[in-house]
Amino acid sequence: MTKVKQKAIAKAKLMPKARFITFEGGEGVGKSTQAKRLVNSLKNKAIMAVRTREPGGTPKAEAIRSFILQGKSESWGAGAEAILFASARLDHVNELIAPNLKKGTWVISDRFLDSTRAYQGLTGGVNDTLISALEELALNDNNPDLTILLDMDPKKAFQRMRTRDADKSLAGEVDRFEKENLDWHIKLRENFIKIANNNTKRFVIISADKSEEDLAKAIWQAVVSKFPELKEEKKT
Repeated sequence: MTKVKQKAIAKAKLMPKARFITFEGGEGVGKSTQAKRLVNSLKNKAIMAVRTREPGGTPKAEAIRSFILQGKSESWGAGAEAILFASARLDHVNELIAPNLKKGTWVISDRFLDSTRAYQGLTGGVNDTLISALEELALNDNNPDLTILLDMDPKKAFQRMRTRDADKSLAGEVDRFEKENLDWHIKLRENFIKIANNNTKRFVIISADKSEEDLAKAIWQAVVSKFPELKEEKKT
């Protein structure tokens, strides 16, 4: 065995195993911002990481995202939308998530399977049997190692959205889920918490009602608690 190969193997042993982390929660709780911050925190630890989102992440999945969020599938019903989300997820997993995990890159996703279960399943009324079948088809055993649920009173999240959406409306970017009424968002929050409570080994619930910096610190603490190998100092 050459010295170069020996060094490569030794370096690989020092690197933490690639993990798949997802962010979930209602509209306006800060998922996108915190996903970006977590990727930066990992890179500061010399850990390769990629940020992605759902629906989306690949060209095909982004096309489906645009179709759904523009409201073009709304009249089809929640069941059809669940199938569209699963189609996007299948491509996302095969083309981005699985290949990156395989090569040792951590994947941080803004939404994943639990959003479909919360939005189209529990809130939209789609049968759990169909949701589970679609998950099995799309995931191919690529389940998240950790899911961070950012929780916030929907009334406060609505205030955030109104400020943010003033700019988005000018660009025609406000999606149809953000336009749902407050009662709908309250129900959505309850359903996310229900999902988290049924999957306590994978989920951690963090209050998003704090500053961006404090929230980022709380998230990092949760990640390190789940993956203690991040605490270890790398040998040089």
